[in-house]
Amino acid sequence: MDPDGAQLGIKPLPEALAIAKDLDLDLVEVAPMADPPVCRIMDFGKFKFDEAQKAKESRRKAVHVGIKEMKYRPKIGPGDFDTKTRQVAKFLNEGHKVKITIMFRGREVYHPEHGKRILDRIAEQMEGLAKVEAEPKLDNRNMIMVLAPDKRARQAAQSRASNQQRAERTNTKGAAEAETDGAGETGGTAEAAAPPVPEANGSAPGAGEVSEVAASAEEG
Repeated sequence: MDPDGAQLGIKPLPEALAIAKDLDLDLVEVAPMADPPVCRIMDFGKFKFDEAQKAKESRRKAVHVGIKEMKYRPKIGPGDFDTKTRQVAKFLNEGHKVKITIMFRGREVYHPEHGKRILDRIAEQMEGLAKVEAEPKLDNRNMIMVLAPDKRARQAAQSRASNQQRAERTNTKGAAEAETDGAGETGGTAEAAAPPVPEANGSAPGAGEVSEVAASAEEG
């Protein structure tokens, strides 16, 4: 193949090398297992550079998914619980799995139901964001549960939120239009109900009679 990818046909090796040399390029075997093997005329140095750049970009965009761990105590306070649970949600949103560990001390290990209650509460709060990959189990003095990101549930939740926001915008727009229409109708009614303004020349009913009575009073 030539540099543009067009087929030149089957050529003896010396002839193929001569063609590449005339173009000041390299003859590169790209499919050695084919029969006959496929070679391409190209700038091999530029090809290696481009491949290295592609690999670098691919590594940069790659998401390094690991497993994070968050530790709780059976008697954890509300503030610490909320802080740790928000961090768990952050890890899940970043695509990581999260290992939840309840650490028992002393005689606390004889009441594993307290740890199970905390794990159930965490799983409930993460509903729509994660799924329970490993159910709670007791491991020596610890109780462990593993959460994994649930992409389908998260996409469904995002879709529901988007639809709800769209519906709220539609309702708000409809209410605003209805309010505007109502204001216009009110203004028209008020204008129609306004009383007529008497003319300045005294032609209002009774004006002439008042003038005649005043004149008679002066003559008397």
